[in-house]
Amino acid sequence: MQKKEISILLSKLKTFSNPQAKVEQHPIDSENASLVLWNAFLLGDIKDKTIADFGCGTGILGLGALLLGAKQCSFVDADEEAIKLAEENLKEVERGQGVKLIERAVFINKDISLFNKKVDTVIQNPPFGTTVKHADVAFLNKALSTARVVYSIHKTSTLDFIKQYAEKSGRITHYFRLKLQLKKTMPWHKQKIKEIDVTCVRVEKF
Repeated sequence: MQKKEISILLSKLKTFSNPQAKVEQHPIDSENASLVLWNAFLLGDIKDKTIADFGCGTGILGLGALLLGAKQCSFVDADEEAIKLAEENLKEVERGQGVKLIERAVFINKDISLFNKKVDTVIQNPPFGTTVKHADVAFLNKALSTARVVYSIHKTSTLDFIKQYAEKSGRITHYFRLKLQLKKTMPWHKQKIKEIDVTCVRVEKF
């Protein structure tokens, strides 16, 4: 399966109808998700690997990882509705593609702090830390204590801060610059669609 095929499939997933402001549910679009996933695949961090998608939301990153041959993916989210949505999306992909993914998927309705398994790779689109200060760092720290390799998406303006934390445990090997299209879903959003500069960092633990 190629990057374009992944992007088309992920574009058909259901998204949040009423995203929660408190936990900054800002879903990544299919084009950016497929870019991150394809690079992770090319770097050998997905195929036949165990994956965790922290704050999985709609499940877009974890589902993409399964389609690219992940051995197993744990979808972890504290929001029960998000987990239900991710499960529905997995079933739709199975029906549409005639593939069996459920046997390689684990859905966990818990805060990420309670996740206690080790995996090969964490791929996450965490809160930006706008509503709850340093929520982004909490996700990054948990990811780095869980996996050897972490892909984590952050506002580009916070990269110096994120780099400080990441380099306590590992080194950033790659930066993937993205333009995130945020629709007007939160009370403070003024524009119908706002473009945000974000960067996905790939961190390898020491």
